[in-house]
Amino acid sequence: MFFLLLPIAVQAQQIVEKGATTFFLPIGGNSWQYPADLNTRDMLRNDEIKEWRDPKVSFKTFVRFGRSGKINLKMMVSATNDGGKYQIKIGDRKRAFTLSDQSEVDLGEWVVKDTGYYTLELNAVGTKRHFADIKGYQLSGESSLIASANFVPSNEDNFFYWGRRGPSVHMGYTQPQDKNIEYYYNEVTVEKGNDIEGSYYMANGFSGGYFGMQVNSKQERRILFSVWSPFTTDDPKAIPDDHKIILKAKGEGVHTGEFGNEGSGGQSFLRYNWITGNTYKFLLKGRPIANDYTEYTAWFYAPEKGKWQLIAQFERPKTNTYLKGFHSFLENFNPAQGIYERQVKFGNQWVRDAEGNWIECTKGKFTADQTARKGYRLDYAGGVLGNSFFLRNCGFFADKTVVDSRFERAALGKEPEIDIHNLPLK
Repeated sequence: MFFLLLPIAVQAQQIVEKGATTFFLPIGGNSWQYPADLNTRDMLRNDEIKEWRDPKVSFKTFVRFGRSGKINLKMMVSATNDGGKYQIKIGDRKRAFTLSDQSEVDLGEWVVKDTGYYTLELNAVGTKRHFADIKGYQLSGESSLIASANFVPSNEDNFFYWGRRGPSVHMGYTQPQDKNIEYYYNEVTVEKGNDIEGSYYMANGFSGGYFGMQVNSKQERRILFSVWSPFTTDDPKAIPDDHKIILKAKGEGVHTGEFGNEGSGGQSFLRYNWITGNTYKFLLKGRPIANDYTEYTAWFYAPEKGKWQLIAQFERPKTNTYLKGFHSFLENFNPAQGIYERQVKFGNQWVRDAEGNWIECTKGKFTADQTARKGYRLDYAGGVLGNSFFLRNCGFFADKTVVDSRFERAALGKEPEIDIHNLPLK
């Protein structure tokens, strides 16, 4: 029996060993519970589908092909749990099957019609109290088709976690190298429908930290500003006193503390329910001060408030520098949300040097993290949209931007209207 696969993306890089005619597509790193409102109980445990007890929950597993052809599909089972009835759906084709005591189930031959991402959706049929535990799928076919597949192949270096988060993408802005840059300015717009939970739309990145806005839950959004310690560790408690970030000031309603796991340092955030479609302004100041410290100060402007507000001011020890490494990024920090696409626009980038001159930044370089560079996830894009740069990731969409591509937006020629000397410091 043949089933037609319909594509949802294009292009690929090689993951499977050259010459192989079979590969294992693990549940871990490539699968999500669906729909999202039924994700109250995690059934993706120990890199398998485990303790599946709700027939309303289905599981979507993603793989991408760079060639057309035919594949044979098997489902690999770790525990049958008294079997039951199931359905596998790929594109607009589906097949029902019954599971008894098999450790693997032959799901037949399917046709890969075109290049792109495909969704293997597994549903349970009936009212059993405990469905099977699933390890993944085995796919076999011509070596050229198998070699064209993209997916997260193993949990080496914790890539099941990073794969489910999806690729992080960045836009690095070209700034003058012969000037002492004291301020970074950027504008951020998230259109309706792109405010996906787990998103961090980071506006003003620099060599010592980052500053932007997040969707933390259905009820909470934040403006986040963090500065890394010069002492390299993921444990903030391990930082010596003379390497700790010092908080000098914070704005009204701003929470401050320490962070870890991806470097360590000082963190501040304002719970603020920013609005899709509105454009928010971010201003960062960085300058060297006495005793080998650098001072970093972050301000946020919400159009619905109509004024600049202080987020925080930190001092970083063992550092003597003006601002370097102006960039933005888009990431998903919630693995359960890595199945959903999101996009952000960054516009009107400027820097201001220590002599008070504003300089517009119109050139950018698109980059991506190791999840993208290894070819584990290829749903990433960036470039120019209108007069803005944009970044886009997750959701297994069709188009892909070549990593390390360079772009240039149209110059607007109107420097930011900011009274630099009267910005709030509390």
